[in-house]
Amino acid sequence: MSAKQQHGIITTLATWEFFRSLPSHKTGNYLSAWLAKTHAQHLNAQEAILVDAAGHWLETTTGNLWGWQDSSWWTPPLTEGILPGVMRSQIIKWLPNVREEPWNADLVRRFEAIAYTNSVVEIIPIHTVQQPTGSLQYNPYHPSFPQIRRLFLA
Repeated sequence: MSAKQQHGIITTLATWEFFRSLPSHKTGNYLSAWLAKTHAQHLNAQEAILVDAAGHWLETTTGNLWGWQDSSWWTPPLTEGILPGVMRSQIIKWLPNVREEPWNADLVRRFEAIAYTNSVVEIIPIHTVQQPTGSLQYNPYHPSFPQIRRLFLA
């Protein structure tokens, strides 16, 4: 397991100009995501979270977001304009309690833990999200993470 998978990473919110074009289609155009991630790295973050014009968190530049609260996993719905992700759909099928809700400012403050997933890195906890109003801190060692990690062992 990599250090990122064990201890988590720092992310930053990308400005809404870094949007993913045609999210319902895997077009191969990842320029905006690459630009957002490059910008995040200049801010000493390893990843960026893409947001919409309303400020809702959508996904990271390389994966789907997951948050834990109230004994359930939460993920933004496809209707928000995120990439569907093969791994995301599998995780939703495998996990017993998944809630698909827009990630507004109030919701993200209530999460105990957040992470992102994709088929290459599996699950990466996020311990800090830098944003203009101050950083949000999450538990990268939350006891809910093994629930998703076990899914990648199958």
